[in-house]
Amino acid sequence: MFDRLSAWRPQALAALRIMAALLFIEHGTQKFFNFPPAEQPFGDLMNLMGVAGMLEVVGGILILLGLFTRPAAFVLCGFMAVAYFMAHAPQSFFPVNNHGDAAILFCFVFLYLTVAGPGAFALDNRRG
Repeated sequence: MFDRLSAWRPQALAALRIMAALLFIEHGTQKFFNFPPAEQPFGDLMNLMGVAGMLEVVGGILILLGLFTRPAAFVLCGFMAVAYFMAHAPQSFFPVNNHGDAAILFCFVFLYLTVAGPGAFALDNRRG
């Protein structure tokens, strides 16, 4: 029965890529446009928060489109690892307490996309 599901692997990978990208872009738009509204607006973005927002928006759009997926995912994987250890880990050892579980999940989803590629419905597939 599960062998039949293997035929849908490229589409499932695309669904993971697209949903991860949409969620990731949301973090960037919250920093730049306060959309969706944040409990505490980010204020000045001429610092690491601005770099983070730019990576989230631009990198997220590249992942969403499936354009330069592997290099973009590689950069974003490293970015999420650094973000976790800089912003979350100092607060607590446990990700559920330091609110870093999303950063860890994004890190490993991007690591997977680096290795597996974009799946179906990606511009990378048209580039050859």
